Amino acid sequence: MTHTTVDIERRGPCAWIWMNRPEAHNAFDETLIAELTEAFTRVDADDAVRVIVLAGRGKSFSAGADLSWMARQGQASPEENLADARKLAQLFRTIALCRKPTIACVHGAALGGGLGLAAASDICVASTKAVFATSEVRFGLIPSAIGPYVLRAIGERQAYRYFQTAERFSAERAREIGLVHELAKVDALDAAVQRIADALLLGGPLAQAAATELIRAVANRPIDDAVVEDTARRIAGLRATPEAREGLAAFLDKRAAAWTRA
Repeated sequence: MTHTTVDIERRGPCAWIWMNRPEAHNAFDETLIAELTEAFTRVDADDAVRVIVLAGRGKSFSAGADLSWMARQGQASPEENLADARKLAQLFRTIALCRKPTIACVHGAALGGGLGLAAASDICVASTKAVFATSEVRFGLIPSAIGPYVLRAIGERQAYRYFQTAERFSAERAREIGLVHELAKVDALDAAVQRIADALLLGGPLAQAAATELIRAVANRPIDDAVVEDTARRIAGLRATPEAREGLAAFLDKRAAAWTRA
């Protein structure tokens, strides 16, 4: 697929996916949605990629939905309107279900769907200059496609406030409520992302994929017999894999694991 709104940059085992509509503050339209979905699908399937970073060119990370696109879809037939909305929802699901670790590198404004991209990623690193908002109600809309991921990040209680007020809030506030993991000054943002990427590269890739699957399986569930049995089966299965055998042997031999030398 030839991209017009997305660039993919390889930095060793890390793939940086850049939103490249700076003149539109990387706002979503049909093209950007399709190209982001394809880019994440492709790099997640690439065995040479260990970490996926999402970033935006220009002043903003992403201003969310392109309002002219939203207005256009609102005037489409019900079938076309729903089909388009499903593509948007699938984008966030694609990011959230990546087997590779994902990092959102938020340097500027992350509004509406832009905040959703940060929430759908496994890890969010933000500039101290970044600002956030679920701004949809200001336009008579709701943060629907991003809702599950934002709720997962900030919780139900905070969502009641920000989904309804559409207030802009700072990067410091975003970290306080759980959306952002780490803050850095603008000129230190890439280095902060790289430090986390370096930490991720020390882990076994199959184990990291299994770790995210574990989170999805047990989050918000009571610790009942079924959950306990599921966790026992997961660790029993994983420690019999070649990756686990290599990791344990490397530790006991006081050497680097094979995957860190790839």
